[in-house]
Amino acid sequence: MSMIGSFEGFQPVSLKQEGDDQPSETDQLSMEEGDPGKDPAPGQISRQPSVTESTLYPNPYHRPYISRKYFVTRPGAIETAMEDLRGHIAKTSGETIQGFWLLTEIDHWNNEKEKILLVTDKTLLICKYDFIMLSCVQLQQIPLSAIYRICLGKFAFPGMSLDKRQGEGLRIYWGSPEQQSLLSRWNPWSTKVPYTTFTEHPMRYTSEKFLKICKLSEFTSKLVPAIQNALKSSSVSGNGKGLMVLTEPILIETYMGLMSFIGNSNKLGYSLARGSIGF
Repeated sequence: MSMIGSFEGFQPVSLKQEGDDQPSETDQLSMEEGDPGKDPAPGQISRQPSVTESTLYPNPYHRPYISRKYFVTRPGAIETAMEDLRGHIAKTSGETIQGFWLLTEIDHWNNEKEKILLVTDKTLLICKYDFIMLSCVQLQQIPLSAIYRICLGKFAFPGMSLDKRQGEGLRIYWGSPEQQSLLSRWNPWSTKVPYTTFTEHPMRYTSEKFLKICKLSEFTSKLVPAIQNALKSSSVSGNGKGLMVLTEPILIETYMGLMSFIGNSNKLGYSLARGSIGF
């Protein structure tokens, strides 16, 4: 009689069924994808190399529904604005348009405003365009021959300021800030400021089309030669000097920044879908 609990005489039994010695479908596919001249190792799974390519347009991290909130990205919106401004230039001055750009203007109180910029052979036009109603609200015209200084650099604030802004911008001067009145300096709605400041539009990476018209470098590369040509062709220069292009911090003299914080956080300076409001 054998002892209870003794394992003598027992042999390990394979639980494979008949036909299990054949490679599985997954293994078979991996073997076929390998080098036909080599015998693949049993059970080895080869991975097919990636065939995807990374592209910049559109931004892979960009969520499309966010860009749709900006009316400027709606089909035909920016094209309609350009056609309206072309018609205005043709009727008024007849100057040659050298380019259109969509940038964000930053006023002297650090408020953001969506603007369309046009450069002609004689004038810089800054347009506030309502992309909801598709109409021009305000148009500011600056003679290129009056511009004497352009500054490129990072934004800076006074030491005691609670207001902050990251990134870089461009400031265009056609008058001296020292001659600006105290009333216009402390008035957030003043239009008598002898300079203007721009940064890139937040929708610049949504498509290749917007990247082209929203980049500061593209705008600067067209603006600087246009100003230099206008100064040369102008019979009387207002400052008697050539154009200065400087790289230095762009100072925004705000301290509390409560108004700009509320406005910029809610994108009040943009034609934006605000959602349905009701009771």
